[in-house]
Amino acid sequence: MDAAAVLVLLLAAIVALVLFKTVRIVPQASVFVIERLGKYSRTLEPGIHLLVPALDRVRVRTDIREQVVGFPPQAVITRDNLVVGIDSVIYYSITDPAAAQYKIENVVQAIEQLVVTTLRNVVGGMQLEEALTGRDHINERLAAVLDEATGKWGVKVNRVEIRGIEPPPTIRDAMEQAMRADRGKRAAILTAEGQQLSVVLNAEGSKQSVVLNAEADRQATILRAEAEREAMLLRAQGEAQAIALVVEAIKTAGIDDTVLAYQRQQLLPRIAEGDANKVWFVPTDIAGALGQTAKSLGLSEPERKSL
Repeated sequence: MDAAAVLVLLLAAIVALVLFKTVRIVPQASVFVIERLGKYSRTLEPGIHLLVPALDRVRVRTDIREQVVGFPPQAVITRDNLVVGIDSVIYYSITDPAAAQYKIENVVQAIEQLVVTTLRNVVGGMQLEEALTGRDHINERLAAVLDEATGKWGVKVNRVEIRGIEPPPTIRDAMEQAMRADRGKRAAILTAEGQQLSVVLNAEGSKQSVVLNAEADRQATILRAEAEREAMLLRAQGEAQAIALVVEAIKTAGIDDTVLAYQRQQLLPRIAEGDANKVWFVPTDIAGALGQTAKSLGLSEPERKSL
């Protein structure tokens, strides 16, 4: 290879290197911080850009998407002198890459230290029970302090979340015992209320049953009395009709006193029947009735005397 070819290849390599140093393509969701002769020059947005070789250089490549950083548990003393471990997570995004580069050395470390000090200030003024139930209040205080402090760093804190608050083991055991006792108390109260309600319902049911039984007995008594009254009325009406029929039959048949006297004579032997009938009375007009009967039958005088 001659010297001309070597020179051409060398020039081509230099041109390629210059083009590589001159043309910069910034990907989406990223920005480049450019320095010229060691001083901040500009920030390149996503797209294609041209730089001045040997004068401009890319100082840092910054991701402008929202970032998530979780911090390990931090020991914090509450107002009632109990040590709790609190771990948190921070959602932030870089709004000014130049400020994040030149105004703070390490953004993540600075945010972590700020979170620790803010937690100690906020939780240190709260009792343990307030800290356990006041996560929203702690989150709001943290977000307000961090947003105010990190604004000058070109950082926007979007959200702060407390992932967990761990009390001491002895406190956890006491809380579990108290919770079990409270659950047992509530269970006992519910059981007692259920038994009381059952007794009340049973009493109401018994009362209603007694009332219904009494009402049923009253209705039955009323119905029986009405049935007996109807039966008596029907029997009386039947007897009255029978007597009326007998009287009408006697009138129709033309029965006189002679027939009636004969019927009384026929009934006398029946009255004498039976062991209990030791003494019985004879009507005073029985002789006259017998004589009248014999005469009506056409008997002679000796025959009537024999009667």
